[in-house]
Parts: sequence; C-alpha cells; structure tokens
Amino acid sequence: MPEYLQQYTNLSSSSPKSDIADTLDAIIKAPPFSFTQSTRNDLIHTILQDLSIPGMKARLALKDAAHALLAVKTLGKEPSGSDILSSPANLCTLLSLAATFKDDPEASIEALRCIANALLLIERARTTFIEKAVSGGHICLGMLEKANGPDQILVLSRILFLCTASGTSYIESIVEEKHHGRTVVEIIAAKLDSLTVAIQSGTKMAREAMSDLLKLTFNLLLYYPKLSESDPQNSDTPNDGEKVMGDFWSPKLDGLLPPLLRVFSSLPPTFPSPITSPLTHVIHSLITIPITPALRSVWFAVPATQPSRTSFVTTPRTSSTPQRTESSIPSSRSDSPTRYSPTSPKPSTLDRALSVLAVGRKSLSPSPSPNLSVTADILQRAFDLLEVSFSHYFPGDIDVDDVSVRARCKEESMDSLDEILSPLVVLISRLCQADETCRVRVRQWIVSDDLDRSSALEARSDLLGRCLRLLGSVYNCRLKDSVGEMLFAMSDSNASTLSALVGYGNVAGFLYHKGVMSAPPQHSGSSTASLTTPSGAAIDPITGTIVQPNPSLSDMTDEEKEREMGKLFVLFDRLEKLGALAPENNIIRKAMERGA
Repeated sequence: MPEYLQQYTNLSSSSPKSDIADTLDAIIKAPPFSFTQSTRNDLIHTILQDLSIPGMKARLALKDAAHALLAVKTLGKEPSGSDILSSPANLCTLLSLAATFKDDPEASIEALRCIANALLLIERARTTFIEKAVSGGHICLGMLEKANGPDQILVLSRILFLCTASGTSYIESIVEEKHHGRTVVEIIAAKLDSLTVAIQSGTKMAREAMSDLLKLTFNLLLYYPKLSESDPQNSDTPNDGEKVMGDFWSPKLDGLLPPLLRVFSSLPPTFPSPITSPLTHVIHSLITIPITPALRSVWFAVPATQPSRTSFVTTPRTSSTPQRTESSIPSSRSDSPTRYSPTSPKPSTLDRALSVLAVGRKSLSPSPSPNLSVTADILQRAFDLLEVSFSHYFPGDIDVDDVSVRARCKEESMDSLDEILSPLVVLISRLCQADETCRVRVRQWIVSDDLDRSSALEARSDLLGRCLRLLGSVYNCRLKDSVGEMLFAMSDSNASTLSALVGYGNVAGFLYHKGVMSAPPQHSGSSTASLTTPSGAAIDPITGTIVQPNPSLSDMTDEEKEREMGKLFVLFDRLEKLGALAPENNIIRKAMERGA
C-alpha cells in the first residue's frame, strides 16, 4: 500500500526519533502482501539513498542505520525486493555501507545480510556480485580476514559460500591470489581455530558461524582440484576429463587439513544427537582430502599428550596399541566389564560412549591461552563418534529398519541416517584403506580376537551386531553400502578375511555386489583371519560363530528338528534377500513347500 512509502517520505531530518523508529517498525512488521512491487522497490531505493547521503540534511541519522537496514532486509526477503537489491549499483551501495558503518557492527552486519539474502534468492546476483564492477567477493574476503565476531564471520562466510556455488572462476582466483598478503587457505584456517575456541567457550552464534565457514571450505575443497592443474590420487582414475571428488588434489589446499582435524577433534559433544552441525560439515570436508604422502604425517600423527580419563575410561587408544583395554568405552564386547559406582545406576552404552567424547572436551577446554596444536588421534575420535552414534540411533539389538529408528532421526534432524552417518563411515574406511595400522586397530575394535562367538554375531547389541544388521537394511541403502566398505577395508580388502571374521552368510550380499559370487576360499594365503578362536575352537565359516557338535537326527526330538529347520530357513532366506541366492535355488524353501 502507498501509505508506507508516503509515511516514510514525510519524514525529515527534524522528525522526532520516535516517529522515525515507528515508521521503520511499521515497514518491518507489515505482512509481505502489504506492499505492491513498485512500493517495495521505491522504499528500498529511497532508504538506501538516504543512508548514503552524508550531512545534517539526511532523513536518517547514523544511529538509525541498523534499524533502516533491517527494514531493507525485510523488504528484500521477497524475491521482487531482492531483485532490486541485486543490481550492481545497490550491491555496491550495500558493500559501501557495510564498510562505512564498521564502527557500528549491527548496521554493518545488516548491510551484509541484505546482500546474503539477495544472493540466496536471485542466482544471477552471485555472478553480478563477483564481477569486476562490484568485486564483492574479494571485498568480502578482505572483510573476513579482519572479522572477529561470530555474527560477522557467519554472514561473510555465507556470502562467499554463495559466490563459490556459482562462480568457478572466482574459486580459482581466491585460491591462487593473496589477500593483504595472506591466502584464502590461511584466512580460513585462522578463523576455524578462533571459532573452535569460541565454541568451547559457549560463545553465541559460534556454531552457526563455523557451519557456514565450513560450507565455504567444502566448496573450495570440492571444486578447486577439478579446476586447477591437480595431481591424480588414484592410479585407476579414468583419463576421460571427468574429475571426481577425491581423485585429484592440489597442494595449495594442504593448509586446510590441520585446522579441520583440530576442529574435528575439539568440538564438544552434542545431545541428544551425537553428530550435528558443524561436525557434519567438518566430516564432509575431511572426506574430500586425500591421504597424500605430504599429508600422511598430519592424518596419522600420534597424540602428543595422553590426557588422563576419569569416570569409566582409562588412557585413550593410540596408533601403536591396536588392542583396546577392558575399560575403553564403548567396548566391542558385549560381556566386557564396566566400572561404575555400586550406589549409582549402571551406565548405558550411550552414557559410557559420551564420556569418551566428554574427556576430549575437558582436555581441550578453553583457557587464557587455548592449545589447539595438540595432535589428535583422528581414528580414535572417528571411531568413538561412530560407536556413540550407532548406540544412539540403533539402541540394543533393535532391527535397523524398525520404524522407531526413522522416527527418532526425524525428530532430531531434517536429514536421513544415510546423510548423517555415511560420511563418518566413509572417513573411517578411507583411513583404513590408506594405513595398515588403522586397519589392525579397527579390526580389533570391531572383531577382537577374544570376541564371544557363542551366539549369532548379527544379533549382538554392540557395534559389530549393528554393522551386520545394517548390511541387510532396506531403508538405509547408502549407509548399508558404506558399512560394507568399512568392514571390507578393515579386512585388508580381502573377501576371504572378511568372511572368516564375520561369517560369509553375514556379508554374502555385499560381496555378491562386489563381484564375489560364491564363498571365497577360507584358507587363502592372503587372508589374515583365522578360522579358529584363540582357545582352538573351530569357527563356522558361514555364521562366524563357534561350530557346535551336530546331534544325530535319531537323538533329536521333533521340536529340536523343527528349530534346526527354522534356523536353516532363516539363513537361506537372508541369503535370498541379500541377492546372494536366487529364489529358485533356495532348497529349504522348496523342501518346505513340498512338505506342505
């Protein structure tokens, strides 16, 4: 309606402060349909013009700037308003206002938010913003270098993220050029470290700022190696011009790995969901970085200090000690003893796993001089997160496709379990593929030498049981594949070793899709797994459990025969569902049908 524009234009430099505030509030609080397109455009143009006019005759005083820019941002929430803001002239004006009001952080940030909204709603504005006429990308990167508060880092990171989402040439330029003597990698690294300390201190908006900065980081890691003269990281990479994430790498991005690992190891745990933003964004960034010879010492560094653990934990695992102590939490053995006070309730697996993560928080808690240079055991951190996450989403021995699992995930996040957990599993898999010590450690943590094999492995209420149940999941397809690859990687990428560790029946479907059509030979010279337990008991190569002496049919009752037939039916039915056995070849089903 025209009255909003009329009410605003009736203001003057002599208008009472209350009248100016009331007019701006009316614009801010008005429903979107209250403005015609021409009224909205005229208001945006007039307010921006008034903010740019210096001197005593200006309709708005400096103290009104933040309030007025909030009104502009509100008008720009509609695409028609952002379309006006996305013109080169208005983008330049907003950048100028952000710099002019540097002593008024609230006004400066509001000007930047107007830009961010315009870039979000109007895709072509992203190209306009980074073109030479505006040079917004380079200006914002310079502002990011000087930014200190999380609010300012957040909005600048969001603007730069949107710029990198559309402008590939811009990505090349910001990575290859220096900005006030520093590269974009150095700028981002410094901000990641500062935000890590802010998050540990509980600073407001620090997590949100970290999330947006990591989105920008991910875009650089994802696109720059594809755009630049980068080195192939995989000898099997096809030479067809198509570059896939992780297949190519540029050493110019090496400097991003140390701060990302510091963030990954230092972020405090969250509740109830163990993996939330910004941790999810850190993991996504890490899986884009290959384990090059130059970076191996960073990826696989041994912790410089061993912080003492209280509560339910002793010393943490190190790369030189693959066997976990009995008090390491959470354990892969369902019968492992756990220390707890007789006067307090016995802690759950989730409680114990959270205590592991909490120790990391204490050891890196903010201090007057926070130490972020202490090397972390990345595999230990990743594995602890995996255990606590699986315990959270798949409590006990629950069916991984149970409706309650999906309901819990939906209550806590807008993402699916595939999106939340798969990247973490991929990270562990890549560490195992690149390093033998990692493979040994993960193998011992999941399938320890002294594993209790007296009952079905897939029915266990620990990480091993959950992984095996996920291999037959219907609703978590990407997570199912990721878990299979992790188990395969920890088994030296050897089908015989994997089958010997967990039983061919549990991994038949996964191996079938990898081209292993039948049970691999169990005495392969390349296999590192034994078909006997440390006590000498034979292990069933199909189930992975201890071989039980088979009673003769004459000694079995009818009920016992029915139970044995039921077990066979379940086993063959699982093989059929996993795709390892065609329905017409299921002899148990045929026998039961003939008997009926």
